[in-house]
Amino acid sequence: MKTDLPFEAERYELLEKPVYRFALPRREFFKRVGGGLIVVSLIPTAAAQESGGGRRGFRGGRRPQELGAWLHIGEDGLISVFTGKAEVGQNIRTSLTQVVAEELRTPVPSIRLVMADTDLTPFDAGTFGSRTTPDMAAQLRRVGAAAREILLDLAASSLTQKREELVVADGRVSSKDGKASATFAELTKGEKILKPIPASPPITPAESWKIAGTSFRKISGRELVTGKQTYSPDIRRPGMLYGKVLRPAAFRATLESLDSSTVESLPEIKLVRDGSFIGVTAPTDVAAARALALLKPVWKTEPQISDKELFDHLKKGRRAERPAHAAGSMESGLAAADQKLETTYTVAYIAHTPLEPRAALAEWNGDRLTVWTGSQRPFGVRGELAQAFRIPEERIRVIVPDTGSGYGGKHTGEAAVEAARLAKAAGKPVKLVWTRREEFTWAYFRPAGVIEIRSGATRDGKITAWEFHNFNSGGSAIRPLYDIPNQLIEFHSADSPLRQGSYRGLAATANHFARESHMDELAHALKMDPLEFRLRNLQDPRLRAVLQAAAKNFDWANAKSTKERGFGLACGFEKGGYVATCAEVHIDRSTGALRVARVSQAFECGAILNPDQLKNQNEGAIIMGLGGALYEAIHFENGKIANPRLSEYRVPRFSDLPEIQIVLLDRKDLSSSGAGETPIVGIAPAVANAIFAATGRRLRGLPMAPSGKLEGV
Repeated sequence: MKTDLPFEAERYELLEKPVYRFALPRREFFKRVGGGLIVVSLIPTAAAQESGGGRRGFRGGRRPQELGAWLHIGEDGLISVFTGKAEVGQNIRTSLTQVVAEELRTPVPSIRLVMADTDLTPFDAGTFGSRTTPDMAAQLRRVGAAAREILLDLAASSLTQKREELVVADGRVSSKDGKASATFAELTKGEKILKPIPASPPITPAESWKIAGTSFRKISGRELVTGKQTYSPDIRRPGMLYGKVLRPAAFRATLESLDSSTVESLPEIKLVRDGSFIGVTAPTDVAAARALALLKPVWKTEPQISDKELFDHLKKGRRAERPAHAAGSMESGLAAADQKLETTYTVAYIAHTPLEPRAALAEWNGDRLTVWTGSQRPFGVRGELAQAFRIPEERIRVIVPDTGSGYGGKHTGEAAVEAARLAKAAGKPVKLVWTRREEFTWAYFRPAGVIEIRSGATRDGKITAWEFHNFNSGGSAIRPLYDIPNQLIEFHSADSPLRQGSYRGLAATANHFARESHMDELAHALKMDPLEFRLRNLQDPRLRAVLQAAAKNFDWANAKSTKERGFGLACGFEKGGYVATCAEVHIDRSTGALRVARVSQAFECGAILNPDQLKNQNEGAIIMGLGGALYEAIHFENGKIANPRLSEYRVPRFSDLPEIQIVLLDRKDLSSSGAGETPIVGIAPAVANAIFAATGRRLRGLPMAPSGKLEGV
């Protein structure tokens, strides 16, 4: 049965009659993609609006709706899948394609994934929070399964066969006896069929996967290794200019005056001034940079603190207490303890340092604006542009090419707004690419934090009391999974001197560093093996499983520390993933040089969609986590970043990389969870615990060895 559903925002007789919102009118969509079969999942307009307004989308703690997905099977047999998710290096393009191929029983190469284009894809809140796999992969499985069932219906009619006698395989529907068969293209040719997905289409269980669950090669791998992959800085448009923006001399500085006479006299250079926004456009990037350098601004600055005063400032400037969890009585728990411990841990601000800095190309065509930019939130950027230019979102198109990493740092659209301002003034397309200094200075940072822990335990190793206070860095993974009867856990927001925001894992890295370091301190105070101590206080079967798997692979039982070699472990959980990390460090006692020699990590996130991809995520998270654990810190004074260059800001180098072993636990009995963030949380505490095992020194602040050396060993 053909169903002519409306693509315009109007009432549709389904699910208590909510109003639905789509990116394109129905006729325009069919015009762009051609005839065939379209399967859609629907998002109520109210939910889409609620989740599309930046921080406003998180009112009341409600998680944004991000389940829109469409599938189109064309008359040529090409299967196009539309999702608002962005590819930012996590290889989600491959695993999402795999789940559709699995449900449609069709080869992966026959599927084209259209991603992150606000004119072509359904609304999506963004690519963040490790939600793509649990939300979008699950939704695309439903869409693919629904399309398969519709194709069976079409084939039953076209082939005059009983539906139960038909099977779908290799991109065609055939009778079980092989006498009748039709390709997807033959079934959809000449048709314009639009169907919503049913509430519960028959999903293929993980135990029966043949395409999903395998290490399918990266879809864009050839383009990546041959240099053909196109990123935002690579986009070009006819007549395009290049732009640069004047930045303040320091944070919170205000412009008192500007001498722009030299720039205004230059040919082919345009000065753009819109309130406090000042920029230039030029035929080349070099010319734009030179013109910007000729501007003579006078700034008014104000005294500000330095990173040396940071942690005292965060504690003094706390704004409010937000109890995360309370149980039992701390007084009773401490009274029952034979061993009490009270410690403080700190984490510095760190930068995202993506290989691709913020970049955007903006083009106005009459009253319509198109922007190409690297972003994790294309619809959020569209909202920022609409607000900046006071135009309806329907007149703005944001296209996100595959992006050279985000790590939570590309949620906002500063570069897009800046490029659009310059393009509007210049009357031509304008490309704007932030310099590395701009990226280090004007992007937001992972929050710094102070964490205080007070605990108590009995002689036999049972924790009786746990008090945990996080100042500023955040509440992600703040609650322990350990069995502790008496707990008080609070997050305290504070006055941050630097702009801060999302980072891979959010505050889970800081909270795990403090918690797992403190667990190690308790174990040593009780003269217990750190693994035995954790297991004694842990009933959660999934966390126990990864802890035991990592320890077995690492041969923890025979890992005996010396003054030159130390062994440590840590475990954690976040966003549906469970991780355990064991680390071996080597220390040169003559120089203090520290090297992480070996890491064994076990990870479990439910049913695995692509084992090789998941292994890569773990390896990448460990390497990235080593930077924050050992080297990375933003230094600042009086409103200025003191180390805004890669030559001054050390990220892990090839020479820093340890031997890495990954153990994956595939739980096909559980739903798939995301893995972009959780694998990063175990490395810092595991290394800290290994350093203590070798030196007897407890390092309670990140980074632990900024110069690559331990002081005073």
